[in-house]
Amino acid sequence: MLIHIRNVLTPESVKDILVQLGQSSWGDGRETAGYLSSRVKDNSQLPETSPLSHKLGNIILDTLDRNQQFISAALPLKVVPPLFNRYAGGQAYGSHVDGGVRPVAGTSLRVRTDLSATLFLSAPESYDGGELVIEDDFGERSVKLPAGDMVLYPGTSIHRVAPVTRGTRFASFFWVQSMVRDDARRSLLYELDGVVQRLGGAESTHQEAVRLAGIYHNLLRFW
Repeated sequence: MLIHIRNVLTPESVKDILVQLGQSSWGDGRETAGYLSSRVKDNSQLPETSPLSHKLGNIILDTLDRNQQFISAALPLKVVPPLFNRYAGGQAYGSHVDGGVRPVAGTSLRVRTDLSATLFLSAPESYDGGELVIEDDFGERSVKLPAGDMVLYPGTSIHRVAPVTRGTRFASFFWVQSMVRDDARRSLLYELDGVVQRLGGAESTHQEAVRLAGIYHNLLRFW
């Protein structure tokens, strides 16, 4: 399931992050790619151990801690600190699958990558190309979101970034280990939680909402 989470960052936050990214030093994105991915990866990446990467990543994580849609959709147990990339001048990232386990730089931690996330930082009208193309059961889905919006999708998906032929595309990306490993079960819980929240807002259905909430939490315990 692909989930579009709107307004993760405010326009002011996005602007401030872009200013800092524009003044930073970038490295070759292939340095963090696996053997197969490095063959098709052509972008620039902020070094994951840089102080700026930690600073900006923490801003995103603090915001996501308060984002109820992200929590409901991902049911996060562990999150890899956000990384930052840049595409320009025809750069692209060919079809690949993210590694199943991701180390956290500078630590002994390992995170199972149940979910992948891309947070768009550049306004879509400021660059041509750069779509995140994700393959799922219904074919290819092309994603190009407003600055500050994020897409969450299964880490098992084959995906790519189309060439950026004009302007510059900045984004943050990271992975999530969920409390519920299976995507189908996680999707059902997300839909069920949404129904519970909507029913909970109507006084006439309070008891039904309580019963449905009980089913949700029992399934969460079971899975």
